[in-house]
Amino acid sequence: MKRIALFPGSFDPFTNGHLDVVMRGTELFDEIIIAIGNNSSKQRYIPVEQMVKIIESVFVGVPNVKVATYKGLTAEYAREVGAKFLLRGLRNTTDFEYENTIAQANRHVNTNLETVFLITSPPLAAISSSIIREIHRFGGDVSDFIPFPTSAIAGSAEL
Repeated sequence: MKRIALFPGSFDPFTNGHLDVVMRGTELFDEIIIAIGNNSSKQRYIPVEQMVKIIESVFVGVPNVKVATYKGLTAEYAREVGAKFLLRGLRNTTDFEYENTIAQANRHVNTNLETVFLITSPPLAAISSSIIREIHRFGGDVSDFIPFPTSAIAGSAEL
């Protein structure tokens, strides 16, 4: 049976930390679907359609990684695409507390869904999308934190 993992998130933007988790996950799973969810409580910095194209460009040549968007519950979307695993990265104990609660809820909604946590590689542990957005918003250079050219973000200041 094919081991499909869903790597859900807002990815606003997709970071080197996300890349690290996905690439390490390719050793564990037959297929990884990077699933960009619609979080109604957040206003996006980078449009979803644009982020999909950027992430797809990062994984050109990596055939077992796909990118998709979804609405609704992550656990239901996992069932819809045949994913039995959720892949999540943990930077610190705060992430663990948050992710553990979500994993328990997802397991309640979809009892066939296992959450697999990978500890972020130490040099990448301080990176977060929200910090990158804040640095960029005030004109800072974020090129060390993202796995794509800063020119990839059309319609905004150089990211």
